[in-house]
Parts: sequence; structure tokens; C-alpha cells
Amino acid sequence: MRLLLHACCGPCSLEPTRLLRAAGHDLTILYANSNIAPAEEYARRLSTLQTWASDENLPVIEGPYNPAAWEACAGRVGEAANDPERRRARCRACYRLRLEETARLAAAEGFDGIGTTLSVSPYQYTDVIREELNRAAAAAGIQAIFEDFRPFYDEATRRSRSLGMYRQNYCGCRFSDAEAAAERAERKATRAAAREAERAAHADELAAAEAERQARRAERAAYDAKQAKKRAILKALREQQTSEDH
Repeated sequence: MRLLLHACCGPCSLEPTRLLRAAGHDLTILYANSNIAPAEEYARRLSTLQTWASDENLPVIEGPYNPAAWEACAGRVGEAANDPERRRARCRACYRLRLEETARLAAAEGFDGIGTTLSVSPYQYTDVIREELNRAAAAAGIQAIFEDFRPFYDEATRRSRSLGMYRQNYCGCRFSDAEAAAERAERKATRAAAREAERAAHADELAAAEAERQARRAERAAYDAKQAKKRAILKALREQQTSEDH
């Protein structure tokens, strides 16, 4: 079928496009990601996607970049609270905005269906992505082609690194940027604490080993002193015996 594939970035597009092409779909990629901030990050991801897609003879359409629209829905949800359930609701609002844009454009341009590369990431809410893709497609009167691409995440990572593609370290929105930074800081602190604990344990081991060496040296010194005393006594006895013999 003629499929409009929503893509979040270049690296996440590698395996989904390979698999969908192998299934016989005629693909056009849509980069519709008003969630991505700042604008420089948005442009860098788009450029990476376009460069790779050109080499693959895959057409790329850029959707409208409207951060204000994103802030009005997902941003507002994200501001309401900071907990796992609110994060899920924020991501749902974000998926909905982008997949609705995809479905509207697909229907207007005569595509048979829509899909998304979002489900390649193990860090996304796969069940929510499926629900929102199906909902958006049904509302636009087209088909939804959903696949759980998470089993291919490692291969996508390997391929994107081998191709030298820019790989972002957060999902895209300002919330995910802050969350990723906090997680990196936590991991850094955990690694630092582990290294410090290892150094402390090693220091304790060194101190114990040094104490053992000192104890052995003291024991040897006491033994040597005892033996020297014995030798001195024997020498005195021999000298006394020699004197008496004369």
C-alpha cells in the first residue's frame, strides 16, 4: 500500500523502513515533530533524516513546525504534574497531535494508510502509540499499519552508529530533555559513588594487607631477637666452659 510513515528521527527510521519496504509498502516519510525543542535540535534531526533518506531514495515531507500548538496540548498536560502517569498522559497528547497531522495529510494526499517509527524505541509507550495511530487513522478514513519495532532497536542502534548518524540523547521535548539530563546526572552520581566505594574497599584491603605485613615483620623480628638471645647465651656458656678447662 502507499504508506505515509511518520518519523521521529533518522536512526529510528532505519529498521521500520527496511521492514515495511520488505512487506511491499510504498513509503513516503513525514517529519512532523513540533515537540522537538529547541529549534536547532529540530533542524539537526531533520537534516540527519533527509541526508539518509536521500541515499535510500525515500521521499521526505516536512510537516509544520508549530511548538506553540504542542505547548497548548502536550505542554499544558506536562506542566500539570510531574509523575509517571502524568508523563504517560503528556506523551499521549504528543503522539495524538503528531499522528493526527500525519493522518490528515495522508488522507488529503491520497495515501492508503499511515504508520510510525515511534514504536522502535523501548523508551516510548508502545500501547499508547498503537491506540493513537489507530484512532487517528480511523478518524481520517484510512488504514493504520502498526508494528512493534522494539525487537529491532539494537540493530537500529548498531546501524545508525556505523553510518555515523547524529543520535540524540533525549526524546525531543523540553520535558524529556530535563528528564534525560536528570537521569544522566543520577547515573553519573551512582557511578561516582560506586567508584568511591570501590576505592574505599580497596583502601581497606591495602590497609589490612599492610597490617598483616607489619605483623609478620614484628613476628620475625621477635623470633630473630629470641634466636640472637639464645646464641648469646650459648656463646657465653662455651666461653665459660673454655675458661674452666684452662
